Amino acid sequence: MSAGRSGKRVADIEPARLGLLNAGAVEAATLAECLATDFAALMRAVLPTIGDDAIATMERAAREGISRRMALAARLIHGRRGLVTLGELRGHASDIVRGWACFMIGTAEDMSLAARLSAIRPFADDPHFGVREWSWMAVRPHIAADLDNAIALLAAWTAEPSPRLRRFASEATRPRGVWCAHLGPLRQQPHMALPILEPLRADPAAYVQDSVGNWLNDAGKDRPDWVRSLCAKWSAACATPATARICKRALRSIDRKG
Repeated sequence: MSAGRSGKRVADIEPARLGLLNAGAVEAATLAECLATDFAALMRAVLPTIGDDAIATMERAAREGISRRMALAARLIHGRRGLVTLGELRGHASDIVRGWACFMIGTAEDMSLAARLSAIRPFADDPHFGVREWSWMAVRPHIAADLDNAIALLAAWTAEPSPRLRRFASEATRPRGVWCAHLGPLRQQPHMALPILEPLRADPAAYVQDSVGNWLNDAGKDRPDWVRSLCAKWSAACATPATARICKRALRSIDRKG
């Protein structure tokens, strides 16, 4: 990083680097950089006409968790500028700004689940790891609210050429997941998601394999026998290194208990 040292801790980030992050001139290279970014300063730099009240609201939320601040920023932008701002934010240099666009899609009212998933696709396929995470987090409440429809729609994503989109189908529907509410029906009835899981059982991308393995590891905390049975079935029917890797990851918590 020519503008200063980037580290894994907030304290390691040099002022010059932090200045670029707050100006929206660069992408965050680490989670620490995401956490260190001043959302109020970034919003002022990116949307200078949004209004002092919006900036003040972001300043007051500075100590909130990053997920809450992402959602708040999206609500403020959506409330003052509307969805027409999506085009402006979608191609922005800052990954956090593109993340705000994700949450704007999640905030929008009167949008069908199919339309919402269509709108989130470019962000689900974003080159930056953070934007891809924000993309599924932003729409997960809508997936939870219309789970059967979501599974049917996302099953088609498992055939996408992009491993990022295939991974989204799995990650967005994890029964437990991280930084998100659990999906109770999938904790109790994980077989509901087989239209997504089955096509990915031998996916060639490690990025997708990890997500499917984590999905099943989630399920194993509530339905260990089901996960064992599914992994045995997959291993017998599809003896590939990819499937073996998925099953090893799927069974890791169960094996520790056993």
